[in-house]
Amino acid sequence: MTQSLEDRFFSSDPAQLQIARSLYKRVKDLPLVCVHGHVNPAMLCASNYDWGTPVDLLIIPDHYIFRMLYSQGIMLEDLGIPSKEKGSHLAMPDHRKIWQIVCDHWYLFRGTPSSLWLRDELRDIFGIEEKINSANAQKIYDALEAKLHSPEFQPRQMFERFHIEVLATTDAATDTLHYHESMRQSGWHGRIIPTFRPDMVVNIDAEHFVENIQRLSQVSNIDVTSYHSYIAALEQRRRFFKEMGATATDHAAMTAYTEHLSEREAEVIFQRALKGQISTEDARRFTGHMLLEMARMSVEDGLVMQLHIGSYRDHNPAIYERFGRDMGADIPVASEFTRNLKPLLDRFGREDDLTIVVFNLDETTYSRELAPLAGHYPALRLGPPWWFFDSLNGIRRFFDNVVETAGLYNTTGFNDDTRAYPSIPARHDLWRRTSADWLAGMVLRGIIDEEDAHEMVVDMAYRLAKQAYKLES
Repeated sequence: MTQSLEDRFFSSDPAQLQIARSLYKRVKDLPLVCVHGHVNPAMLCASNYDWGTPVDLLIIPDHYIFRMLYSQGIMLEDLGIPSKEKGSHLAMPDHRKIWQIVCDHWYLFRGTPSSLWLRDELRDIFGIEEKINSANAQKIYDALEAKLHSPEFQPRQMFERFHIEVLATTDAATDTLHYHESMRQSGWHGRIIPTFRPDMVVNIDAEHFVENIQRLSQVSNIDVTSYHSYIAALEQRRRFFKEMGATATDHAAMTAYTEHLSEREAEVIFQRALKGQISTEDARRFTGHMLLEMARMSVEDGLVMQLHIGSYRDHNPAIYERFGRDMGADIPVASEFTRNLKPLLDRFGREDDLTIVVFNLDETTYSRELAPLAGHYPALRLGPPWWFFDSLNGIRRFFDNVVETAGLYNTTGFNDDTRAYPSIPARHDLWRRTSADWLAGMVLRGIIDEEDAHEMVVDMAYRLAKQAYKLES
């Protein structure tokens, strides 16, 4: 028997289904705590925000969608993705044609998270019940376009309709946070907080590193010419972000390698970086050292440290050269944590007041390394499945792999990690439904009882994220 939409993602076993329904009912209307994501704060400042077209909203910003289409031979130019050399004098692409291409090929997304998110988003947010296909593409486009021009679909109205309690953006260390300041001064009561992301001034092999350091000097009012002044500027920016409401930082690295450098060693590498003369080994060692420095700063200022590991970014050089960064060509790599994190954990792993949330793209490490590490070190917590694995099966695998060893309370609940603002409720709903069904299975197998399950499902949906990210005040 086919599962109804009301019972989607639940087991068809009658006993498990009954428990899952009860657990889901407990959490389905809880506020959304969005502790990590990439929503543009500019949209929440505007009193009359222009979404553009349905393609601007749902296709162009979504690498999940255009990478799949690219894999089937559809060029990014044909999907409206702007290239580096594209000038403003060129004609705007036909967004109706782009939408038709996407709908003609929507069958490619069968069984993927993108199909589930967009299906639920169209139905629950935009009131569109029809299944996407070639025949109804233009009808759906018209319906979306009409909605996007109506007052109830302005970003702030949607924020309140989504029942978002707090939303964290992710912002470069050099960002002035003027949009956040504007929201503060507007009198609107939505809680939007920044997150400090220093990758472009920490990863010394990053594109435009020297220009980014110059920008760091400007915004911090500290002339960054030495490693000592560099550290001072980063500490100043962290203080500013915290004053603006930040509770967390965010760091990305291909590996979890950490190493403590002497100040002299760090100075030598930093000076080479300012001259554009670094080696791959310099970058590896300096990034590893700066992860320790960021942990030290988090001990001092209380900001939660998020660590995203395991993405080989911009794997396709042709796409990078033509379209730039983050164009769907990021690929997971095998990761190692037990040895790589040891220098960091030796110094800071026993800090009760420090929280390091680890995200990872190598699922094989969850039961072998990360769950045992998080199940021992007070400072370490496990972030939810990330990027390629924030899916129905990825979430289930995560629970199966980590909870036995780390326990639920060394995890941090859910984050939607999205730029696609209207998809936020659908992503949280998938997590809540999957959590309810997984717990229902645990009850049936006699691992936990229903009383515990009802507590745990609220923790998974709401409380764990608030606690881990220090959002309870």
